[in-house]
Amino acid sequence: MWRTTPVHRWELAGSPDTDRPPDLPDDFELDELQRTDDGVGPLIHRIYRTRIAGSSLTPEQLVERIAADLDGVAPSEFATFQKLGGGEGLAPNDEYVVRMPGPYDGPVRVVSVSPTSFRLATLEGHLEAGQIEFRADADHRSLGFTIESWARSGDRFSDLLYSRLRLAKEVQLHMWTSVLARVVELAGGRMDGGIVITTRRVDVDRLGDAPPPRRTRSDDRRLAALARLPVNFDADRAGTYTPENGWHVDDMVEALPNEASGPPVDGGSWQVARRLMLDYQLADPAVVRAVYRGDVPLPGRDMLLKISFLGLRIHVGVRVGEVYEDTCEVDGRPVQIFGWSYQTLEGHFEQGQMSYEVWKWTDTGDVAFRTHAYSRRAEHGPRLLLLGFRVFGRIEQLRFYRAACRRARRLTETELESARVMTLTEPAGGD
Repeated sequence: MWRTTPVHRWELAGSPDTDRPPDLPDDFELDELQRTDDGVGPLIHRIYRTRIAGSSLTPEQLVERIAADLDGVAPSEFATFQKLGGGEGLAPNDEYVVRMPGPYDGPVRVVSVSPTSFRLATLEGHLEAGQIEFRADADHRSLGFTIESWARSGDRFSDLLYSRLRLAKEVQLHMWTSVLARVVELAGGRMDGGIVITTRRVDVDRLGDAPPPRRTRSDDRRLAALARLPVNFDADRAGTYTPENGWHVDDMVEALPNEASGPPVDGGSWQVARRLMLDYQLADPAVVRAVYRGDVPLPGRDMLLKISFLGLRIHVGVRVGEVYEDTCEVDGRPVQIFGWSYQTLEGHFEQGQMSYEVWKWTDTGDVAFRTHAYSRRAEHGPRLLLLGFRVFGRIEQLRFYRAACRRARRLTETELESARVMTLTEPAGGD
């Protein structure tokens, strides 16, 4: 399973409205269909994408070659496609069995076929319950190929392998990245920029309408207890906090994809980054996860931060303070700014404030993500946490800021690219 292909993996919280699978066409055969509603565990919306440079094929030609022989791009060590009933080509309501090692095979049915895409749905007995789509696109410099799936585990054992033991998740990842590598070979080109994998997870037991990650009853209790805690940072005195009196003051800026000049573009870089900020998507979930109530307005909202460090799980609280959006002038240039900040609560090993902002210079269309933070070690709190922060805190703190900036850029690029691909393929791929 050794792989030298660059693989960029991004995980986000999803929502039922934006991450549900596409509707099925009216003439689709529903017998033995295994829908996402029939599955177990979270809904996983995953996009695998790569660019192909140096190919002479059009998107239509590439999809035609793949559809003529699905098994030709399948990694034989993990799966083979066998068409039921014989016949050539790929047509709606055709059925295949995906033969896999172990006790499971994966029966699927073709949902739709267009010149640049085709979509499959799972049938009873499959490891998963949902749909998967394969599509090609092109711009002025390269081909693109995308595999997009919307699925839940087919049963509780499958959910155990995927969500708990994570074995099925890694096997699945290797399988579809291998398919992309074979598609690149079939296209006669070379992979440009590696493979980008975006995962959006929708948990069925979310708090309120917003998309925080998985929670437990103890998380609920801790979250409720935050309401009784005061903030341990005085925002009114922030201007007096300087390195000379023991405070760290940090500013970081990350350029985002440009837009046309003028107000923020619908669905553009500024709006995408704004939404990522509102959903607290910019913290690496492997390091920090937030639990909060989506039905509570953002200003004044309490958030329980679950921090993973050296195998430990640390719970601390923060409270959202100011939320602002305004158009102003900075150095004589017009800029539109959206931002919000939170302050630490008593019991946190830190004392400070963290601000997230997205700026758009309306005269040029330049967009940037910015962080600004005041921080120092808290005066009171658990001794072990305070000691740990004294030893590791500054290193991990700067690493968190840099990672948030990188995620802002890469997730914004990913969202914009996904929207662009959908726009290119939607007219030809409609049901």
